[in-house]
Amino acid sequence: MSKSAFPSYTFKFNTEVVGKSGLNKSRTYNFYSDPGHGWMKVPKSQLAELGIENEISSSSHQRGDYAYLEEDQDATTFIHAMNRQGYEVKIHDHIADKQSKIRNYRQYQAN
Repeated sequence: MSKSAFPSYTFKFNTEVVGKSGLNKSRTYNFYSDPGHGWMKVPKSQLAELGIENEISSSSHQRGDYAYLEEDQDATTFIHAMNRQGYEVKIHDHIADKQSKIRNYRQYQAN
């Protein structure tokens, strides 16, 4: 781990596979966590392409063109949908040592 230019954040620069591994295709997503929770940043358009935009709960958040899928249920729903499409999902961890601003983003709502 190394310190970033932002003293309140520590970043891990490793990438790990979540869900099924060894699939032919892969995509990497940013995963942000604070001391109490975590979220996977995913383009909202990709949720629609996978047909899961209405399966995402209001426990997730959104800002601009991105959804921040909560780690317990919604990120798992997304990972399983990607695995079904033949994609291995990798995450790039961003770990904060204070409360994340993602908590203040709007609750997720499908369009």
